[in-house]
This record gives sequence, structure tokens and C-alpha cells, in this order.
Amino acid sequence: MKLYSENKDYKLYQGNMLDMLEVIEPNSIDSIVTDPPYELNFMGKGWDNAGVSFNSDTWKKCYEVLKEGGYLLAFGGSRTYHRIACAIEDAGFEIRDTIMWLYGSGFPKSMNIEKSLNKRDGVEFKSKPASGVGFMNTNDDGYHNTINQLEQVGESSERAKQWQGWGSQLKPSFEPIIVARKPFKGSLVDNVIANGVGGINIDECRVEHNENAKFTNRKPKNGEVFNTNTSGYDNTQNHIASANPNGRFPANTILTYDETDFEEVCGGFPNTKSSGGKINNPSFKDIAKKQGISKLNFGAVSNVERTGGEYIAPNDSGSASRYFYCAKASKRDRDEGLSEFVEATVNDGRLTPIDNPFQRGETPRKNTHPTVKPTELMQYLVRLVTPNGGTILDPFNGSGSTGKAVMYENKDRNKNYKYIGIELTEEYLPIAKARIEYVCNLKEEKPTKEQISIFDLEGADI
Repeated sequence: MKLYSENKDYKLYQGNMLDMLEVIEPNSIDSIVTDPPYELNFMGKGWDNAGVSFNSDTWKKCYEVLKEGGYLLAFGGSRTYHRIACAIEDAGFEIRDTIMWLYGSGFPKSMNIEKSLNKRDGVEFKSKPASGVGFMNTNDDGYHNTINQLEQVGESSERAKQWQGWGSQLKPSFEPIIVARKPFKGSLVDNVIANGVGGINIDECRVEHNENAKFTNRKPKNGEVFNTNTSGYDNTQNHIASANPNGRFPANTILTYDETDFEEVCGGFPNTKSSGGKINNPSFKDIAKKQGISKLNFGAVSNVERTGGEYIAPNDSGSASRYFYCAKASKRDRDEGLSEFVEATVNDGRLTPIDNPFQRGETPRKNTHPTVKPTELMQYLVRLVTPNGGTILDPFNGSGSTGKAVMYENKDRNKNYKYIGIELTEEYLPIAKARIEYVCNLKEEKPTKEQISIFDLEGADI
């Protein structure tokens, strides 16, 4: 295990995480937040096909360095996370929950069965000049036609016709995050006193909202005393807020969306209503425009009533999506701190054979790691399970997204966290160092959140 880079707030090691006990004391880490390989052989990367995430010995090393009661948060893929969860459990961890990270910007990688059968049956295809940016149809899997289109020559074969419209995969729209905790002796309170870990940081991870409190004449039942620490009722003023003024209680669902895919992501959520008057559900974008919100996250848009063309303060009603939070990684997020790096053209995972008629996938990147997680998401996860002043470990450091998030938490919230990252692949270490130290050396405030474009989302981690 070789120390690659360090300062007073972080250490970055090159080596195999199985050797971490060479440099990390047992029972010294407060939390582990990591994005391990999903073992899908993604883009032909060897590190994503080595079986390390399915091996309980991997997680036993994490178990040894983590304090009793400390949390482990580990991402997984929809097809393989169960194998990762079983390995974590076999290592001795208690599986406490699973957070579902939902997003609308995943790209389908589905085979077009009709076209594949046609190819096998000798039907020819030829290149056709692109018809312009933005051209989309039902055969292109939702991709913009910015390069040549493959045009079929001749009729489909008889057996291909039977499979018109059939594919091989669903569009990816979520990733699970395994929530595990190292067991401890005695009660949770005893462990918090002894080891300083074991709890969930509820108040600092609440979902922001802009709803007004509503008042009620409801009385306590059976002699109970309602207060703000139990049901939300104030026994002295006899009022109830539809949501805690400090934010909604954090849920085990995290939602990613912006204006480009808000309807797609949130449209499937049911409308819910706790009390109050009639709700007419104006369009999401109309609400956002009225409230001056361009990027729709953190439950920022309150649902409202329409009265004579005007919007009025809401009752606690609207899409259930208002309970959740997140922001998708943008190109600026990926490349922040890499101004001196030269862009390289990489396959973003969508460069497929004839089944994808547009074969898009060659993308210029400074951060060449294929599975970069958004900084705000990683900040949220770090904050959720790490006490102030704690040490966070990422044994699969990658391009340093967890470390970057830790440094931003120190800047934004004065957390005084320490970070340890371990990365096996040499090419990602300079990228991780630059991204982490960019935040460490940042003098000005964190850049304001930018509106994410479809071009920022191309090749986003799925």
C-alpha cells in the first residue's frame, strides 16, 4: 500500500484495498461510503469483472477498520447488488436498509431484436446522413441523431417482422445503495457514548420545502400530549405543520431530476394529500416557472392551487416526489479541478453494434472514469452517517467523488471531516488528487448549481 497524496484533511493510497490494514488501524473509521465495482464488466473494464464486490473477504476488511456501530454505504447495480449485499452480510454487517437512488437520465442499451434478426437473415443496412440534431424516433432508443443513421435496405425477413418493437433491456433509472452497520454491544445510546457512531443524522439531511404551516383545532386523544418531538402538534399553540419547518424527514428514496426530465421522473408518482382544500395540479414546469426555480430538486417545488389564474399557498398536497432529493452529476462536476488536464475520447458505454442505429458513445472527457457519482449525492450520504469530525473511508476511491464531497462538507458545513481513499487503478489517482485538492484550495464559495443540459448527461453513470 503506497501513499500517493495527502494533506491535513485527506490521505490517498494506491494499492489493493485488501491490504488496508497496513495503513489503517482497526476500529478507527467512523463511516465507509463507497461505490464498488458492480461486477458487470462495464465497458470491458477489468476492475468491474474481478469478483471483488462479491467476496466477503473484501467487506471483512471494511468490518475490521470500522468502529462498532459505524455505517457502511455501498452502491450496487440493479442486477448484482444482491450479491454485494450478501457478501457484506456474510462479513458480519447488519443490513439496515436500502436507499433507492432514482434518476431519469439513464440511457437504454437495448438490442433491437428485429434489426439483429434482419442482419442475420442478410438484410442490408447503409449509412444515411444525419437529419439534424434532435431528430428522434421509436427505433433509435431515444438518442439524438447527431451522427449517421443506419438505414435498412429492403423488407424485414418474415421472422424479423414477428419481433418488431422488441428489445433486450429496460431503461436504467435507479441504483440501490446498501445501508449496513457494524454490530455493537449494548444499546444504541451506549454505543453512541462509547464509540461516537451508530446514529443517522436526521435534521441535517431533511428535505427542504417551502410549505406554509397549517393550523388545526384537533385535540389530543386519550390524554396524550402532542408535541413537536412526537406527532408534530404543538400543545400550547395547537397548530400542526404539514411538514417540519426544518424539512421533511429523510426517506430511503433519493430522486434525481432537472427540467429536462422532471415530468418523466416525477410523473409516475401518485398525488397525495394529507388535508386541506382542492388541488388542481398545474403542470410541474408552470409551477417551477412561477416560483422561479430552474433546477427541481430537494423537494423545492411546492404544489399549489389555481385560483382565477393565480397560484396560492398550498395545502400539503401534490406529487409524492416532493419527499425526495438529489442532483445528477454534470460535466462541470465531473471535471471540476481538472482544468490542466487534456481531454481524452472515451467510450461512455453506448457505443454498441448495429442494434443501436446511432452508435453514439465516443465522448471527450477530462475525468475518464466511467462511473462518476454526483458530488451533492455523495455529500448527502457522507453527512447522513458521519458525525462531525469523523473519518470517512472509500476503499474504491475511483476518481475521488467521495473525497471531493467530504472536502465540500468541510467547506460548506465546517464538519472537520478526514478522508481516506484507496484506489488500485493508477490512471485515476491524478484525477482524484486534482478533484480533492481543488476543493481543499478553494477560496471562494462553492459555485452555484447550474442547469444541467442533455449534453452534460451524455454518458452519465448508469
